[in-house]
Amino acid sequence: MKWVGLVTVLICGCLLLFVTKDFPAWGDPSSPASTHLSPHFIEKGLQETGAPNLVTAVLADYRGYDTLFEAVVVFCAGMALLLLLRESQRKRQQSIYYRHIPTEVTLHIKDPSRAPRETEDLERIDTLWVPFDIILKTVCRILIPFIQIFALYVIAHGEASPGGGFQGGVIFGASLILLSLSFDLRSVLKNINEVWLGFVCALGILIYAGIGVLCMFLGGNFLDYSKLSLVLPVDATHARALGMMGVEIGVGFIVMAVMVMIYLNLSSDGRLDEGL
Repeated sequence: MKWVGLVTVLICGCLLLFVTKDFPAWGDPSSPASTHLSPHFIEKGLQETGAPNLVTAVLADYRGYDTLFEAVVVFCAGMALLLLLRESQRKRQQSIYYRHIPTEVTLHIKDPSRAPRETEDLERIDTLWVPFDIILKTVCRILIPFIQIFALYVIAHGEASPGGGFQGGVIFGASLILLSLSFDLRSVLKNINEVWLGFVCALGILIYAGIGVLCMFLGGNFLDYSKLSLVLPVDATHARALGMMGVEIGVGFIVMAVMVMIYLNLSSDGRLDEGL
């Protein structure tokens, strides 16, 4: 099977390399993207979308369909990895872990000439036990709230400044992974489990697609954010910016949930009992 996979990858790679000869040269000013799309986006982007950030205007407005399906791909990839990595309860074997604890030095009464030796006791620990490090945990306890606030800032200001749902979702997911690394898996699983993460991931898709469907019900096209002005107390331009911010929030939910789900399963071999 390994040879079959290798041959398949090589064939697909050769085909991809073969079609690249039809691409325009790198940085060609006469390419279709440079002569038609880019000038229109640069000159009309702010007027048509209301987003000062041109990157967000392209991703969330001009290419809103494409970004939606990118989010769906991330969702499907996360669910597929969850099914592949997750270990069922029936296959799980119960393991008992111990750690060595040095005890006080004892003397051999029967033979005083022998040197004293140190004995060790065994203490049973559960699979969630990790060594305690007060410095690491204190520093992370201080940093994690600021990391999460910054993640929310990146998502909320994605339509007006560098940032967006993908970047903010990764930062927020990284803060939860840092919590799991600095404390233990139990600290994360107390409030976050697979059911909650799956719900948040599906909610992100629902928010993105729901905004598009709402625009259709209001008489516009799918993801025509200007129609949101009919239900929001703002003009059409501001409504487009708010619609894009809602889309970015949905993308942030998806990326954060999938990222944390992958880590939880990879770090515990699919058992969700002991992290790194």
